[in-house]
Amino acid sequence: MSNFTSRFKSLPAGVAAAVYVGALVVIAIGAQFSGVDPTIISNDALLPPSTSHFLGSDELGRDVLVGIIFGIQISLSVGFCAAIAATSLGIFIGGIAGYYGGALDLIVMRVTEVFQVVPSFILAAVIVALSGPGLTRIIAVIALLAWPQAARVMRGEVMRVKQLEFVEAVRCLGYKEGYILLREVIPNAVSPTMAIGTLIVGQAILLEAALSFFGLSNPDLVSWGRMLNSGQRFLFNAWWLSFFPGTAILITVLAFNLLGDSISRALNPKGVK
Repeated sequence: MSNFTSRFKSLPAGVAAAVYVGALVVIAIGAQFSGVDPTIISNDALLPPSTSHFLGSDELGRDVLVGIIFGIQISLSVGFCAAIAATSLGIFIGGIAGYYGGALDLIVMRVTEVFQVVPSFILAAVIVALSGPGLTRIIAVIALLAWPQAARVMRGEVMRVKQLEFVEAVRCLGYKEGYILLREVIPNAVSPTMAIGTLIVGQAILLEAALSFFGLSNPDLVSWGRMLNSGQRFLFNAWWLSFFPGTAILITVLAFNLLGDSISRALNPKGVK
């Protein structure tokens, strides 16, 4: 663990991304207990950025900065929950496929290839449109679409670990294959999925924003995608309504991608020079 930490600290982009993500978490938690209502309507409609509204106000007089801050909660909730669910499912399925191989492994690989071929947004939009909007449904759909990424990585790592000598030594002691998989192989093969899980967070945030932009999320929640949707009508006379939420999405997704890449490089000693 200390080696991983030292290698990660040598990657400036990863450290900056981690600090940014940490700041988002702190802001999201603080907003939850601030007592501020982001949906309050005022007479300050369509005001440009100023000292009274640092990022301007929308057509209903709502503060854009407050909306972006509260939108962090939705983005991080969807991103983290979807990533945890997808990674857990991928670890389970990929671990079994990689360890036992055979027909099961072949089926799992064909299924993951199907998910990779089908456009994620189109499939997610169809499922959410048919099942109805809702944060829980969106998280479930994103996790369903993202688990193959973690499964493929986990499968490859399990296939490598199960051939190591310590696994054979445990098998010689008479332990059952299921015990060996759960207690010995998976714990030693799970590290690379950390990077995949971080990348899935960024993908989930982007996908949730796209679904919200097209009106396929809960209309009662303040989200960056819904703010973009509202701002498109005023794109030429109130640029701040689209610019700042779009920038928040861009920087946040980029941060998680950089963080995932840095974790992957730090886990691989050859990835850091």
